[in-house]
Amino acid sequence: MSGPPGSGRASPGQKIEQAIEKAFDPLATAIKRATAPPKATPAAPGKPGLEISPLAVPFPAIPPIAGVEIATARAGFYKHERDDLVVFSFARGTTCAGVFTRHKIGSAPVDWCKRHLDASDGGQDVRALVVNAGCANAFTGKAGADAARRTASEVAKRFGCRQRDVMLASTGVIGVVLDDRKIVARMPEIEAGLDADGWARAGQAIMTTDTFPKGSYAECEIEGRKVRIAGIAKGSGMIAPDMATMLAFIVTDADIHPNVLRAMLGLHVRTTFNSVTVDGDTSTNDTCLLFATGASGAPRIGRVGDRRLKSFSAALDKVMLDLAHQLVRDGEGATKFVKVTVDGAASPASARKLAKSIADSPLVKTALAGEDANWGRVVMAVGKTEEPVDRDRLAIRFGPHVAAVDGAPAPSYDEAKMSAYMKNAEIDITVDVGSGRASATVWTCDLTKRYVEINGDYRS
Repeated sequence: MSGPPGSGRASPGQKIEQAIEKAFDPLATAIKRATAPPKATPAAPGKPGLEISPLAVPFPAIPPIAGVEIATARAGFYKHERDDLVVFSFARGTTCAGVFTRHKIGSAPVDWCKRHLDASDGGQDVRALVVNAGCANAFTGKAGADAARRTASEVAKRFGCRQRDVMLASTGVIGVVLDDRKIVARMPEIEAGLDADGWARAGQAIMTTDTFPKGSYAECEIEGRKVRIAGIAKGSGMIAPDMATMLAFIVTDADIHPNVLRAMLGLHVRTTFNSVTVDGDTSTNDTCLLFATGASGAPRIGRVGDRRLKSFSAALDKVMLDLAHQLVRDGEGATKFVKVTVDGAASPASARKLAKSIADSPLVKTALAGEDANWGRVVMAVGKTEEPVDRDRLAIRFGPHVAAVDGAPAPSYDEAKMSAYMKNAEIDITVDVGSGRASATVWTCDLTKRYVEINGDYRS
């Protein structure tokens, strides 16, 4: 006897139907799985239509850095819905130093920061940093300079400081004057949103063609007091920093004089941001700013030769190198992360020039994209530099595999092993040019069709 509706008891007829459904369920599931559209690659949080780089790394956990608060907002420099404005607010007495592009057509924000940081007492009490994405404010003449000044003036009024104590940075399309009214309109929202946990949001807000936000964090000690260092960066194309649309902002709660910060940046930028390349192009806006809030309680460091800087220097280098590597991992269209090392060069400068020649070569980079161990292209890139090279001692390795030795193909060369190695996402190329003892390392990525696609519609 069947139960009443809702009683939970099934009739014999219902039981037969259920049994048939159960029998056919695996078949139905298989058909559904086969006909379902493939899962899409996760979309990047920046420009619409971009997929997250296969070389992406997760944004790290960054604890609050004493003396700094961050807020983001949507100012409307982009047509689509996203934050494109970041403001850092610093405690009184925060010191600052910067390194900038040596591009002959620097942007208005670069000119602003350089002028004020290069002053006799520059960098002594920096209170704010304003960053916008979507408009580079470069090649904009007096109108661009005026927009930069008005931005600094507005922020200075709200934060109770001088215009010169506000640093500026912009990234985006060149040749468009910054509409500073968009920034001014968002300042009440920015002030209300300032907090110490805004690093991840800031990393996203400064992105242009980046496919993932870039951050890094490290700790060290100065006379037994813990010191924190955190940083974010953006950059994906036009990357060959010479100090790319590269921006990097690093904050520490150490207490360090601006002259010391300047020396530390100069020391480490050469082997970090200036040792990566995506496409060999240098931006009008390259900027790296280092801020020290002094809020950790650690003793003040006022001299470059102070031994207490040793652990801080190592931690700063770690953060800068990590951020630099992430720029390469997010190279436009990149599928390979490549380390190029040149040994046996006549001088460090020669080694660096040789390594960059290999890393920047379109022929080398397209071979990497095609997973082709065409070491003849490496030979080409070495020889075209006119640097001292001993042809009869030249040696080339891809990872552990020797391609050439003593200026000729290696007797042990194994094409199958080399081809298998080239399928890796991370590749090491080592070249010994046999002319001395100097060495240098540069990091790069491959050059794919996707790079052309991304840059073919950059302004859309």
